[in-house]
Order: sequence, then structure tokens, then C-alpha cells
Amino acid sequence: MRTFIGIDLGSTTTKALLLDENQDVLGRGITNSRSNYDTACRVASQEARIDARFTLFRRELEATDGLNEKTNAFLAALERYFRLEQFLEQLDDLESVCISQVEGERFAKIETGVKQALGEVFARLRDEAQDMFGPDATRKSDFFRDIAGSRYLSIAEEVARDADLAYDLLLNVYDKSIITVENRPPSGGMSAKFRNALERIQAENPDFAGAFLSHIERALDVELEETYLVGTGYGRVTLPFSKEHIRSEILCHGLGAHMMFPKTRTVLDIGGQDTKGIQVDPKGIVENFQMNDRCAAGCGRYLGYIADEMNMGLHELGPLAMSSDKPARINSTCTVFAGAELRDRLALGEKREDILAGLHRAIILRAMSIISRSGGIADEFTFTGGVAKNEAAVRELKKLVKENYGDVTINIDPDSIYTGALGGAEFARRAVDVEGEGVAA
Repeated sequence: MRTFIGIDLGSTTTKALLLDENQDVLGRGITNSRSNYDTACRVASQEARIDARFTLFRRELEATDGLNEKTNAFLAALERYFRLEQFLEQLDDLESVCISQVEGERFAKIETGVKQALGEVFARLRDEAQDMFGPDATRKSDFFRDIAGSRYLSIAEEVARDADLAYDLLLNVYDKSIITVENRPPSGGMSAKFRNALERIQAENPDFAGAFLSHIERALDVELEETYLVGTGYGRVTLPFSKEHIRSEILCHGLGAHMMFPKTRTVLDIGGQDTKGIQVDPKGIVENFQMNDRCAAGCGRYLGYIADEMNMGLHELGPLAMSSDKPARINSTCTVFAGAELRDRLALGEKREDILAGLHRAIILRAMSIISRSGGIADEFTFTGGVAKNEAAVRELKKLVKENYGDVTINIDPDSIYTGALGGAEFARRAVDVEGEGVAA
């Protein structure tokens, strides 16, 4: 099966998306950019290929028995155990790198004790792994560093105390090792991991897994040919591609929004580093656009800074702002002064939810100015980017659009963060079509 890949290297996250020849999305993948775009590109692409496999599994099962409660439970178990296989592989890698850190003159006198302590830490992590990926387990993150890191630190403190070792020693070994492992995503052998996951399910419930094995094997036998790739986004210049394989964010977001909602005429994208107002024609071709200046005020980075200042998770800002009934009047969305203004307002007794509500309104007011300069809002209007998931930002946007432009259809796709990658994948598909490879237009 031929696939077409779009990669959007954003300032905070990197997204990858696979399209098939019928313009259907096969898989999506996302990871933190970490300012290391090479690693981010590989991780996001791998995640998209994994997601594509699950799409093929679902297609295979739906075509035979249809998707029902039993097949959905099976697919959920398969994904859990596949992630467990990935986790264990990276855990082995992390242990190996940690041990290599203590081999040498620096640790000569305590090398044996440190190695034994590390062995105990990782043995306990492996013992916990099955429960960490159990059916009722909850994880705040699916990134290896987040999952393994918190437990390593907790276990290492106890092990160090029992072994009469300095806890800082095990902590420093981890800090030096995790970067190496992070920059070396799980290896290939995806099919092997899926088969190992199947074996785990069979061991638990042979009758449950047996009915699905032949379907999964058929889906695994489908080759996903990477026919053409297009990169876009903030970090696209770092990609080792020729210019034919790179498109601007404006073009990709315009085309991606058109693919999600074909009647789109105006696009607002608020990403981590910039805000874009884009006008597209009925075919998704960009007619006009405006972007913010170099400053990241009012973008995802700004909200991240506010979250850090308030000691909150980024995902918590929107819900708290929604509880406000008296938004504060914010005069500036300058990231440089945000911390000082925030502290001053809190010191004056203003409620956190009111300050956040005012900040969200200020962000959208700034975005509305950019849209106005691009040509205003025409029906239909599509909101994309990570901030489109923020309910307080969406609320303010709907209010301001209605106040200034009347009743306009506002589209927000649950997967709007992949809009740029989707546009890139479609450019990749069209590039093959132009070259006469026979892909349908």
C-alpha cells in the first residue's frame, strides 16, 4: 500500500500524518519537538506508522465481523501490550546506558555497589510495568521519559537509602542517560512487538485472542510503502530534504483545513510560536494571509509560560478560565512582562480564573486583528492548532466572531493540531500525481 507522509515540525510539538491513495488518513503521530527536530521527526513518524497499523487492524476486523464490544476490547488490549513492549525495550536501553555511565575510574571504588543498585531499580521498574499498562491504569503521559522518570526517581531514593549510597549519584546517572535514550527512539521490529503483544493476550485468554489472530496477521502483512514525504512547520529548514519536499506552513494549513472542511474560506491557526490568518479559495489554495511578528505573544508558548507561572498544567488553564464570571481586562499579551503583571494582579487580590479569562480574551483579540488584516472572516471559518483545544479560547473566539462578523460557521476538528501535517501529506500525494505515478487526483 502506497502512503504519503506530511510532517509538521512545530516549535513545541512535531506531528506526522500518513495518507493513503484515497486521501484517507491512515495514521497520526505526535511528540515534543525538544529543539531536536531530527529525533522529533523520527518519533512522530514512527508513532504515525504505529497508528496506521491499528487503522489497518480496525479495517480488517470491520470488514469481517464488524466492530463491536469484543473487537474493541481486543484492540485496546493489543495497544496496551504493544506499548508495554515498547516501554520494556526502552527500559532495557536506559539500564544499559546507566550502567555504562558508572564504568570507569570515576566510580572505580563503588562501581559494583552502584551497578547492583541500578539492577535493583530496574528490576522493580520491570515488575511494575505490567500494572502500569493494565486496563484500568491511568497515565498522565505516554512519553517514556515521563512514565519511567517519576518511578525511577521514587524507587532509586529507596534503593539508595537501603544500599547506603548517595541518592544524588543515582539521580545524576539517570539525568545523563535519559537524554541518550530519548534521542534514540524505540528500534524497528514493529511487527515483532505486535506479535509479542498478541502472545501476552493469548497467555491471558486464549479463546479471546484466537478469533482475531488471522485478521491481525493479514493486516501485519500489508506493506506500507513510504511513497513521498513533505515537511513543513517552524523547523522545516532543518530537514535534510530538497526544496521539492518542503512547503510553507501557510500553504499546508490552508490545504489541510480545506481537506477537513471543504467549504473553509478563512483559517485561523494558533500554534506554539506564531498565529496565522489565512484566506483560501474553494480548492484550498491560499489567496491571502497574515502572521504575527517575531514575538510569540498570544501563542501556545505564551500560555505555557502562564501555566508555569501559576504552577499549573497547560491543560488546566482553559477549564479554570471557564469558571470566571468577571474576566479581568488585560492590556498586553507580552510574554516578557506576563509574569510580572500576573504576580501584581494576584497580589491585588484578583481571582486566578478572572485573570486567565482576561488573558484568553486578549489572546483572541490579538488573533482577530491578524485575521482582519488578512481579509476578515468569510463563511466557513476553521480554527486550527493546539490552542483550538482550549475551551476558553474557543469560547472567546465564538463571541468575537459573532460580534464582528455575525453568524459564521466555525469548524474545529478534534485532530486540528494535525492540520499542517495533513496539508503536507496531501502535497506529497499530489507531487506523485504530477510526476505521472497514477495517483487519483
